Amino acid sequence: MTDETDAILSLLPARLKEARRAQGLSLDAVAKLSGVSRSMVSQIERGESSPTIATLWNLTRALQVDFAGLLDEATVERIEVLRTGDVPNIENRGAGCTIRILSPPEDAGRHEVYELRFIAGGALDSQPHRRGAREHLTVIEGALQVQSGAATETIGPGDTARYAADVAHRIAADAPARAFLVVQDA
Repeated sequence: MTDETDAILSLLPARLKEARRAQGLSLDAVAKLSGVSRSMVSQIERGESSPTIATLWNLTRALQVDFAGLLDEATVERIEVLRTGDVPNIENRGAGCTIRILSPPEDAGRHEVYELRFIAGGALDSQPHRRGAREHLTVIEGALQVQSGAATETIGPGDTARYAADVAHRIAADAPARAFLVVQDA
């Protein structure tokens, strides 16, 4: 191994322990979530054992942290920037609604963040998501009508609507509007 590789790998025990504590998890909880024994998790965190790739993968999935990020020397000192031109847009999901994807791809299906832009008369109709899913819609500009099942509300700038997304739901605008949408799957 090179000195650089040794330096990066020497950070691993502390990074795993830091990630576990940030999640508020005990060693037992990580063991249950990852399928890695409690004693092995403890040994890895103390730097007494080097995990296999499979073990490390199971731990990072359980701790919901980026596999490569744990080994990156500058993890703490890095800011990921999404430049406007680099953010993927979805144009065909609604009539008069542009959706910008702001969350990382690995969060898809768990915790997704979008920017929504509506033209006058624009709407986004959604089929039910997974059971227990919820959406949090915050209006930045304009006003939006939100419908979740039979419930309907109108919200304006600064307002946030939280509603069930495991039923058919709709977001519509009479005039141009912009909002942020967070989708949380159960």
